[in-house]
Amino acid sequence: MIEIDATARVSPLADIEDSVRGSRIVIGARSVIDSFVKIKPTGGSGDLVIGAHSVVNSGCVFYTGNGITIGNHVAIAANTTFAPVNHAYKDRSRLIAEQGFLPSKGGIVIEDDVWIGANCVLLDGTVLRRGAVIGAGSLVRGEVAAWSVNAGNPLVRLGERQ
Repeated sequence: MIEIDATARVSPLADIEDSVRGSRIVIGARSVIDSFVKIKPTGGSGDLVIGAHSVVNSGCVFYTGNGITIGNHVAIAANTTFAPVNHAYKDRSRLIAEQGFLPSKGGIVIEDDVWIGANCVLLDGTVLRRGAVIGAGSLVRGEVAAWSVNAGNPLVRLGERQ
């Protein structure tokens, strides 16, 4: 089910697939979904919920997997990928494509007033607390504290205490 608030703006060039498993895709009031954004319900039955006044820039990809919750006033720069799902792969007697998915690590949660730079990848279990800033090119897994800033070093695993 796709629910888009009447005041939201979704580019006609965005590609939003409806779920065959009944999960929801919700885009809140005054939010913007730019051209070439891809939303694909795959790898689970989690919902994608985007709050009010949030902006998703061109080229972002959302695999709904175990669910993605994005708060209000969130800015997501171009080409960021949200992947709250993990393929199973340990059974060497079967192809990876035949093994299904690993259990959820909690999906992805983005609280209010977060800025995510361009070309980031957010994995299952990511939690970005209120006011966090994620620098361009970051790989994010785990929790990022409120009001913290990452300079965008892609070699640093966010969410691990430094």
